[in-house]
Amino acid sequence: MWNILEHKDIAKKCKKIPLQVLKKYELWKDLVFRHGPEILREFTGFNDEKLKGDREGQRSSRLNLQYRVIYTINGKDITVYVLEITPHKY
Repeated sequence: MWNILEHKDIAKKCKKIPLQVLKKYELWKDLVFRHGPEILREFTGFNDEKLKGDREGQRSSRLNLQYRVIYTINGKDITVYVLEITPHKY
């Protein structure tokens, strides 16, 4: 079992995002909690990927076409840190 720590602003952000995105985020958290972040690569809908540039060392999972969850993994403590849920800019 993995620990999932959320940034302090995530609760506030969850009140503003659409309900379907919130449900997908809850599913994302459940999968990561039970199986670890590696399981996300088996679900093509999440489109889990490493980030580059300023966000190197972080990962992104798609919640819908617009919203992404940005997170990092601390393998030593078996912890996933959710940094933000953000609309993707095109």
